[in-house]
Amino acid sequence: MCASETHCPCGGDLAKHKGVCGECLDGWMSDRGAFAGIDPKEVMLAAPDPDMSSMQLGGGWLASGTSQVPAASPMNMMMGLFGRWTLMGSAQAFFVYSDQTGPRGRDKIFSTNWAMGMASRRLGPGTLTVRTMLSAEPATITSRRYPMLFATGETANGIPIINGQHPHDFVMELAASYKIPLGERFTFNIYGGPRGGPALGPTAYPHCPSASENPMAVISHHQQDSTHIATNVITAGLSAGPVTWEVSGFHGREPDELRWGLEGGAIDSLSTRLTVSPTSHWSGQFSIGRLNHPEVTHPLRPALRTTASLMYSTGNWSTSAIWGRNNELSYTQQPGLPVIPRARIRPLHVVSVPTRIPAQIYNSYLLESTYRRNRNWFWMRVENTDKDSTLLFEEAPFVLLADEVRLARVQAYTLGYERELPLTRSPFRIGLGGQATLFHAPPVLAPIYNANPIGVQMFLRVRTSRR
Repeated sequence: MCASETHCPCGGDLAKHKGVCGECLDGWMSDRGAFAGIDPKEVMLAAPDPDMSSMQLGGGWLASGTSQVPAASPMNMMMGLFGRWTLMGSAQAFFVYSDQTGPRGRDKIFSTNWAMGMASRRLGPGTLTVRTMLSAEPATITSRRYPMLFATGETANGIPIINGQHPHDFVMELAASYKIPLGERFTFNIYGGPRGGPALGPTAYPHCPSASENPMAVISHHQQDSTHIATNVITAGLSAGPVTWEVSGFHGREPDELRWGLEGGAIDSLSTRLTVSPTSHWSGQFSIGRLNHPEVTHPLRPALRTTASLMYSTGNWSTSAIWGRNNELSYTQQPGLPVIPRARIRPLHVVSVPTRIPAQIYNSYLLESTYRRNRNWFWMRVENTDKDSTLLFEEAPFVLLADEVRLARVQAYTLGYERELPLTRSPFRIGLGGQATLFHAPPVLAPIYNANPIGVQMFLRVRTSRR
């Protein structure tokens, strides 16, 4: 029961809302256990956006883009009312020291981080939501990368990143959505903007509940969820109860390495995703998309990406199983084409006549789980992923001319622990943690990396909370 005895901040009658006001809604969103026994649907009536369309789609909570996580997943939202608008925000930062063994292992201090803001209100027959997500990683990750064994994708200083992860763009999302109920069962949703996540892949790893305490990317990022910061996205979706079907158009090229700006580009790629969230604890998706010319180092090569994932969450325990597959389609390499147009490094592909480059297929598998008990967090991650022949090289201009073909499958096994500090009145939740990853390199890579190099991270985690 809220402090007011007559009205909620939204102007409604407490009797209608069963004694739950916007203040109570804030508490319920940040800790579902605080309001055990209260029907969430009745709690949601306390906001100017009664069905919480800004956070819900189908049977789950919205995460990156229009991807869904189970409705029982923990939500670390700060909420408030501003006139007819419902405002929500959250932020998270890891301050990390990382060290990795072996000839290719490196150490570094860096920070991975993001902050999200949303504003929603009723407009006409539906609900309008404006969303943005920002990251300071272009400043907190120096040299345009942080070390991570066997991770590849995108470029740093004009050279393909090998054994490293790129920072996210300053603008990770800048989009809006409009959701219209169609009768009692169906809902139509349209989402889009200059930066956002199309209907392709699972929830991106920075926002996945099962990865909430892990400061590192997944080494299979570019086979599963790398389109979560795509350019010029438009998505239309139809939900029927717990089932959502979506279709997206977007610009397929990955963001460039100048992370502070927004890229342009025509909508040239297409994807579709089917999501089913049958209960508050389960959510699964299957998606497929054609990405036209996604890589700047191979500007003529298209790719077909297929993903499937299953998530389970009880609030204190979250688990994800993810499969991602890139079918890098065959294409014709033209002679004299710069590897990276308009870059300072301009080597040309070594072909004298138009040459057909065969397709390459890469599969990846991930299983991860995070468990919370009081102020203690425990997690694990297992990855098994195909990698290409660039792992044989150092990061140098010569690698731009290397023939990228599927080379080998590598594994990574991670265990981590974190302890939250007892800051009861703070708007932030702070934790101190560490994790260790055992990598396994196949025989073809063992002389270069060692058979089982190890990576260790120690970190401070800061997250917003209303607790």
